[in-house]
Amino acid sequence: MRTAFLAAAALAFASPAMAQLSGAEQVMVSTVEDNFESDVALLERLVAQNSGTHNHEGVRAVREMLVPEFEALGFTVELVDQSHAQRAGHLIARHAGAEGTTRMLLIGHMDTVFEPSSPFQEVYREGDRLIGPGVVDNKGGVVTMLAALRAMQAAGTLADANIVVVLTGDEEDVGNPLADARAELIAEGQWADVALGFESMAARDGVDMGVIARRSSNRWTLRTSGNTGHSSRIFSERSGYGAIYEMVRILDSFRRDLREDGLTYNVGLMAGGTPAVLSEDLLNATTTGKGNIVPDSAVARGDLRALTAEQTEAAFAAMQEIVDDHLPGTDAELTVELRYPSMAATDGNRALLDRLNAINADLGRPEMPVFPPSERGAADISFVAPYTDALAGMGPNGRDLHAEGESLDLATIVRQAQRAAILMSRLAAEDY
Repeated sequence: MRTAFLAAAALAFASPAMAQLSGAEQVMVSTVEDNFESDVALLERLVAQNSGTHNHEGVRAVREMLVPEFEALGFTVELVDQSHAQRAGHLIARHAGAEGTTRMLLIGHMDTVFEPSSPFQEVYREGDRLIGPGVVDNKGGVVTMLAALRAMQAAGTLADANIVVVLTGDEEDVGNPLADARAELIAEGQWADVALGFESMAARDGVDMGVIARRSSNRWTLRTSGNTGHSSRIFSERSGYGAIYEMVRILDSFRRDLREDGLTYNVGLMAGGTPAVLSEDLLNATTTGKGNIVPDSAVARGDLRALTAEQTEAAFAAMQEIVDDHLPGTDAELTVELRYPSMAATDGNRALLDRLNAINADLGRPEMPVFPPSERGAADISFVAPYTDALAGMGPNGRDLHAEGESLDLATIVRQAQRAAILMSRLAAEDY
C-alpha cells in the first residue's frame, strides 16, 4: 500500500513548478512522503486511545504519547493542570529559534467528542481512508503538525524557528471559567506573530480551500412565565396567554426577524408546563402539565454563531428587544453566555493565505480559494485571532466528523504537512 500511495504522490508532484522549491523545501516534500506510514501508525495508536473530553485519564494518556514526539524534535514540554476546571489539562511545547524572526503558534487539541460510552471506538484502515473516533478532529491534525515539524528538522529549517505548540485537552467542551481554561492559549497568542490552527482542512467538490475566518459560538437561555389556571380562561385579562405561547412568540420572532448573512441561532432544547425546570447542568429539562391547565413556565436553550463580535452584540440586542415585548399576563428572561469568539477575516489572515497559495503554485497545485466562514464552526484559534495573524484549517480532510464512522483522507495528511512545513520554514527565515 505504501508503494502505491507514494507512486500516486510522485505523479501529483511531477510538475515543472517543483523547480520553484529550494533544495531544503524539496527535502521537506520527500520527508513527508517517506514518513507517511510511520505517521499513519502513530495516528492509529492515538485514535485507539479513547480521549473523550470527560475521560480525563484518556486525554492524559494521549498527552503522554505525544510528549516524546515533541521532545525528539527539540521542544521543551510543559503540562498544564486544569483539574480546577474539571478537565484533563493541556500540553505546551516550546522551540526557541533565532532572535527577531517570526514567532509561530501552532494549535490543536487532544480530546474528542467520543466518550468511553460511545459505541464508536474501533480504528481501522480501508484503502486510502482511516476510520476511527477523532481521527480527523483532531488527532489527524496533531499528526499532520508533527509530520510538518519532522520535515523541517530533516531539512534543517527547524533549528532557527521560534514555535510554540498548544494542544488543549477540552476543545470539544471547554472548561469553566472560560478565562482560566484558555489563559495559557491566549498568552501564547499575544506572544505570537502568526497562529496556525491544525483543525480539519476545508474542501468543496474536491478542491482544497483556505480558512481565514471562523464564526463565534455562544449560548443563550430563555425562560418564560405566565399565570396558571383553568384552560377555559386562556387569553382572558386575568389569565393572559400562558408561558408556552410567550415562548413560541419569542422563538418564532427570532426565526422571522433576526436572519442575516453569517448569523445562525439554533434552539436545541425546549420544555413547557406546570412547571418546566432545567437541570443543573442545563442539558435536560423536566415538566408536567395537562391540556386543561394554562402553563406557568417554559424554558429553552440554544446557541448563536456570528462572523464578528459586533454581529454577536447586535444579534443579542435584537433578541432582547423581542423578549421584552411580552404577551399579556406573561414575563420572559433572556440570559446569554459568550463562549468562543469569532475569528474575523482580516487583511493579515488574507496575506497568510496568499503566502500559502504561493507555496501551492511552487508545488504545482491549484490555488486554495477562501472557504465561507458561515459554513465553519468555532475553534480554539478564535481565542488568539484578535492578537495575531491567523490561518485555520491546516489539518487533514475527512468526513462524518463528530459522528460514528468519522474517517480521514490519508493523502491530505501529506498535502497539508508539506504545505505547513514550507510555510513555517519561509516564515522562520524572516522578520514578521
